[in-house]
Amino acid sequence: MVVLDLRRVSDAADFFVIASGSSDTHVRSLAEHVLEACGRDGHRAHHVEGLTAGRWVLIDFVDVVVHVFHPSLRRFYQLERLWADAPAIEASANA
Repeated sequence: MVVLDLRRVSDAADFFVIASGSSDTHVRSLAEHVLEACGRDGHRAHHVEGLTAGRWVLIDFVDVVVHVFHPSLRRFYQLERLWADAPAIEASANA
């Protein structure tokens, strides 16, 4: 998992969280966990895309956008390279 700080790079969002699951089912499960955990803390997603397919789930919390990828799509889209000007923040999977 990587967190990109976009605040000085783009107005699209403040942060991108980019993670991978090992299969479509795993991607869906991770995304559902993010939605449930954030919901418990009172944070509701503004928009969710791709949850049914489980290949690339985008969860838009406005200031924070979470991307959960199937590994092949993460390699293909290379968001870390696309947003290479954004500093990466060390993140723990337990955070």
